[in-house]
Amino acid sequence: MKTIAQIAAQLQGYDPQALSADGVNAFLAQLVDPVLEVEEVGIFEALGRVLAQDVVSPVSVPPHDNSAMDGYAFDSSQLRTDAPLALEVVGTALAGKAWQGTVRLGQCVKIMTGAIMPAGLDTVVPQEFVTVDGPAIAIPPKLLQPGDNRRLKGEDLHEGTPALRRGERLLPAACGLVASLGLPTVPVWRKLRVAYFSTGDEILSLGQAPREGAVYDSNRYTVFGLLTRLGCEVIDMGVVRDEPALLEAAFTEAASKADAIITSGGVSVGEADYTRAMMKQLGDVEFWRIAMRPGRPMAVGRIASTGPGRAGGAILFGLPGNPVAVMVTFLAFVRPALLQMMGARPEAMPLLKAISAQALRKKPGRTEYQRGIVSRAQDGSLVVQTTGNQGSGVLSSMVQANGLIVLHHAQGNVAAGDAVDVLMFEGAV
Repeated sequence: MKTIAQIAAQLQGYDPQALSADGVNAFLAQLVDPVLEVEEVGIFEALGRVLAQDVVSPVSVPPHDNSAMDGYAFDSSQLRTDAPLALEVVGTALAGKAWQGTVRLGQCVKIMTGAIMPAGLDTVVPQEFVTVDGPAIAIPPKLLQPGDNRRLKGEDLHEGTPALRRGERLLPAACGLVASLGLPTVPVWRKLRVAYFSTGDEILSLGQAPREGAVYDSNRYTVFGLLTRLGCEVIDMGVVRDEPALLEAAFTEAASKADAIITSGGVSVGEADYTRAMMKQLGDVEFWRIAMRPGRPMAVGRIASTGPGRAGGAILFGLPGNPVAVMVTFLAFVRPALLQMMGARPEAMPLLKAISAQALRKKPGRTEYQRGIVSRAQDGSLVVQTTGNQGSGVLSSMVQANGLIVLHHAQGNVAAGDAVDVLMFEGAV
């Protein structure tokens, strides 16, 4: 377990008051460690979980050579290029059981999709391509190649080879793959426990009466949604007022229960609250000013814990208070770090290329995340335009957007018609 100072010493050019977005992710990659507790869960409970061990196929998939479609199976050595091939139909092979019989030259077997290929037969002609004449069929010349429309044994997976690798998130296709192997359970890392609370005397919980200068807390609900979609076990601790005793109690309780703590608000320089001081008092914490927009202030580190089995404490992510900045910093930094803690293999979030429908002003030296709406132009290309007002408190713009236009650290102004990177929300939020 590395301290903040140890990690900072290893990163070239580290400056907490002017940290690039790439620098943030590099720092967090060294700060966090994966959980090490394994659970065996059923496939219906496995969606979104992370594999703790390779899944080795106990069988070959498919287990036999079989037909890829409804048609007629035959020996391809009889194929001709100068005339139709006439074959006598001597039986029907159905899916689910092997056809018993012998097929000689000049004969074929009617076969259904998925049915086992009879011995000695290697090619299937689709039924719609043949001419049927009583008990015989005719296959046109130059229609097929040997082996057409046949699935080979082990074509998908060979017995004894890894079907899925440790660290893979079990998405719907992976769950189906596990089921296709006949495995009722899979070994996964336990769910990551994440505690979350909002801070500030100006924050109202739902149900409280409005008052001058106060706003209702939206961050708890967006963060709850982001964590739930990620597959975390969320510990909701509500809104904590800006009082030292209350903050100390909240941080202490969170660190005793959770692997990670997320807060919003109270991390900007000069804010008239006790959150920063309490973070520093209770843990090894660094306060950053990130070269990005929105979401410049952020706190990271560890909060000490006296709870059983929690000697390392909990990882802290202190996010800004503005709603859009909370979501952007979560997607850009917290989400990758939490996935690493969940034991998932590190993977950069895929960026989509789209043509900017408008000119975008951008200063080199910071990363900007602008809310965008991606659509398809008449020529089929993808285009993106901003939602308009990019203020970090305009949460409605995150509803209108379907992705974030990512303007990279060294990038300057963008002209209309230029290609830009877009981080799509689908799959991330």
